[in-house]
Amino acid sequence: MNRRELLQQSAIFSVAAIAGRAMSADAAATPAAEPQGGQPAPPLNPPAKGSIPVAFVLANDAVVIDFAGPWEVFQDVRISGRDEPAFSLYTVAESKEPITTSGGMKILPNYSFDTAPAPKVIVIPAQQDPTKALLNWIRASSKTTDVTMSVCTGAFVLAATGLLAGRSATTHHSAYRELAMDNPDIHVKRGARFVEDGRFASSGGLSSGIDLALHVVERYYGRDIAKQTAFQMEYQGQGWLDAASNRVYAEARPANGKVLCPICSMEVDPKSAVTSVYLGQTYYFCMPPHKARFDAAPAKWLEA
Repeated sequence: MNRRELLQQSAIFSVAAIAGRAMSADAAATPAAEPQGGQPAPPLNPPAKGSIPVAFVLANDAVVIDFAGPWEVFQDVRISGRDEPAFSLYTVAESKEPITTSGGMKILPNYSFDTAPAPKVIVIPAQQDPTKALLNWIRASSKTTDVTMSVCTGAFVLAATGLLAGRSATTHHSAYRELAMDNPDIHVKRGARFVEDGRFASSGGLSSGIDLALHVVERYYGRDIAKQTAFQMEYQGQGWLDAASNRVYAEARPANGKVLCPICSMEVDPKSAVTSVYLGQTYYFCMPPHKARFDAAPAKWLEA
C-alpha cells in the first residue's frame, strides 16, 4: 500500500469507527479564517527533575512520519545542567505483539494498555480503525495529560473518543470534509498547521506533527529550547511558529482540468475510477468507500 492509499484509507476507515453520527453540511462549512482554536495555549510546567512521559499510541497501519517525526523532536530536546532526558518516550498498543506500520515497518510496542505508565503527553498518529480498548485507554489516560495530540487523520481516532466534542481541531487537508461531516460537534479548522483547544491538540498531515511537537516543547521549556531542538534536527520548517501556516490548504483544491474525487480532492484517473451519476453529472472516486459515502448523501458532500 502506498502513502496516498494509506492516507485515504486511514481517513475513511477511521471514520467507519464512528459511522452512524448525523451529518451536517453547516459543520463542514466551518470558515477557514482563524485556524487556531481559542486563545494561545499557556505555558506548561515541566517537572523539577525527571522526564516527561510521552506515549505514542499505535495500531496496525500507523503512518511512520506521524509518530516518528514527533518522536525525534521530543528525544532531541536537551536541557542544560540535567542528566536525564527532557522527555521519556514509549510506544503503547493493545498488546505487545508486533505492529505493521506504513511501508511494512515492524514495531514492537514497549507496553500494552494494561501495563503502560501514565503519560503527560499522548501522540496519536493516523492508523487503522480504533478498537474499543484503544479508545478507552486514550479517554482514561487523557484525564491526567497535559497534552493529548493527534497527527494527520489520527484526528479521527481522537474524535472517536468523544474528547473533541465542542472543540476545534484539524487534520490532513484531504480529510477536512469527512471530519466535519461525521463530527458536527467538532469545529474543523481548514488551513491550520495545528490547532489547540484546552488539553487537546491536532495537527495537519504528516510533517505537521513535527511542528506541533516543537510547539509542545516550547510550551514546556520555552522558545529558545525549541529553537535549539529544531537546529539540532537541521529542521528549517517554521510552521511551529505559526499555527496558520497551512493556509494554502484552506481553499478547495482547484481542478485545473484534472478529475478530482469529490470526497478528498485526490486526483483520479477517469478511465479506471469508480463513478456515480447525480443530477445528470458523473462523479469519479479514488476508491469504492468514497463512492459509497457520496452515494449516501450526494447533496451534502457537494455543499461541503
